[in-house]
Amino acid sequence: MKTIVLSVGGSIIVPSLESNKIGEFASVLKSLSEKFRIFVVIGGGGEARRYISVARSLDIDEATCDELGIMVTRINASLLSWALGDYAHPAIADNYNDALAYSKTAKIVIMGGITPGQTTDAVSAVLAERSGANLLVNVTSIDGIYSDDPKKDIEAVKFDSMTHEELVEIVSSGRMNAGSNNIIDLVAAKIVQRSEIPLLVTDGRDPEAFKSAIMNGTGAGTIVSSDRKMPKLL
Repeated sequence: MKTIVLSVGGSIIVPSLESNKIGEFASVLKSLSEKFRIFVVIGGGGEARRYISVARSLDIDEATCDELGIMVTRINASLLSWALGDYAHPAIADNYNDALAYSKTAKIVIMGGITPGQTTDAVSAVLAERSGANLLVNVTSIDGIYSDDPKKDIEAVKFDSMTHEELVEIVSSGRMNAGSNNIIDLVAAKIVQRSEIPLLVTDGRDPEAFKSAIMNGTGAGTIVSSDRKMPKLL
């Protein structure tokens, strides 16, 4: 059984507590888990950034702001885990060794953040490396990787595919403050580069769409791999 690690932005799965997509994601993950070994790393999203903003206004240091954000990621992870019920391992993994151990139960393994200064993108990349993942999926709020932020630059060009080296070049100017919101951070990009892990950056606003991309190998979004092709998983 092949392994997929999903890095799910908190702003995708919990854009707000009142309009969350936890149920939709749970349904898609249940289906995927019948074909693949699944790990999911959940970000903090807007809720984490709001808490961090308040913390900064109180002159709280960045490392502590990171700890606060990690707490929110684990709340989001817990909500998803509970929604998955018996499909998920009941404990939220708080380190890589536990995540790998939990996966031996054939259950979906859920994680949030782990370490201050490390984004959930980086967590998912290290987890993909440790688990020998066949694909890392970055589930975000846009439909792939662009030459610039498409929400700010209408002339930004979308890339259907690229190499790991090209990805590193694009994200190398990103910032890594607590609560940063880049398409993927430089640490994660370099980890997938060194291990040549195929990466799919895809739109998570319609969970069924990225499920189809994974199941059918269509590569909807941007595929980052040595040969610029979506790996065949089935």
